[in-house]
Amino acid sequence: MGLLDNAIATAAKLVPRPIVQRIAHRYVAGETLEEALSTVSRLNVIGCTATVDLVGESIKDTAGIPATVAEYKRLLLALDSRGLRAGASVKLTALGLGLDDPFCRANLEEILDHAAEHGRFVRVDMENHPYTQTTLDMVLNVRRSHPNVGVVIQAYLRRSLGDVDRLVAEKVSVRLCKGIYNEPRHLAYKDFDLVRANYLLLLEELLGGDGYVGIATHDEYLVWHALRLLRQMGRPRDSYEFQMLLGVDEELRTMLVESGHRLRVYVPYGKDWYAYSMRRLHENPKLAGYIAKGVFRPTARPMLKLAPPAGKASTAGDIRGGSAGAQSDAHNDGALDGPIHGPSLRKFPP
Repeated sequence: MGLLDNAIATAAKLVPRPIVQRIAHRYVAGETLEEALSTVSRLNVIGCTATVDLVGESIKDTAGIPATVAEYKRLLLALDSRGLRAGASVKLTALGLGLDDPFCRANLEEILDHAAEHGRFVRVDMENHPYTQTTLDMVLNVRRSHPNVGVVIQAYLRRSLGDVDRLVAEKVSVRLCKGIYNEPRHLAYKDFDLVRANYLLLLEELLGGDGYVGIATHDEYLVWHALRLLRQMGRPRDSYEFQMLLGVDEELRTMLVESGHRLRVYVPYGKDWYAYSMRRLHENPKLAGYIAKGVFRPTARPMLKLAPPAGKASTAGDIRGGSAGAQSDAHNDGALDGPIHGPSLRKFPP
């Protein structure tokens, strides 16, 4: 499947954009905040919580950042006013990381302040390796004054065990995923089974601590072992959650929810949907295979509209979404919007 996945991802740039619209809709809520809120509402009805991400990371300058911050504030206000069970995910490069780090921190703190006013948690997503250390350092620093923030650890990175030890000691809320970026071998494990083994090692370390844990995977093998560890270690059900991408393996998602486990779905939205979709396919060719399965195995889902990129007319009309099939390792979908242990537990509900 690896060669086919890579072929699909490589060929994606040649696919007509109306077809990309159809594919993207399976894991992007839409262009607008209203579409994202509607998606979250439907997820809440079926027993899932959500984390909402405004797509548009890896910017080239800081000119558009104030608008990004303002949109996050609109999102957080809307989640609160509508009583939706969701929080927010943010990538620091969308706030200026790598361009102006002090400016990035100020923007993050502004979002966190607004989130706290509305009882919401913010997950800072992890990006590729040039930003790993600065992201961890910034989150740990701002967390001293903003307890409603957490971070993401990628299991395929060789450094992650040391990072987990640090985060466990600080009782930081951590979302654990496999990782999606194409990193060099000296930084990241390349063997599939080895990544799985490291994921479980890291998960056991996290579950042995006192922080809230987001178990982000569509790999049923890892889900099975996570359930084994949760049972063996006696973790209460309000101290962890499973996390999945919008539109990916909805059957497994349903099984976990019906078994009484918390489950959070990553809900991306924004006008940058096309560039975001192309980046995801390039960074994670496996995702192309899962989505391709879904194209030929559609499931019923309400129709939403994704406008074509600027200057391109759509010929596709409304787009129907569906399940994207089996596991995906995608998403730095900083997805955990879970509770904080201690006095702040009620303030930032999942």
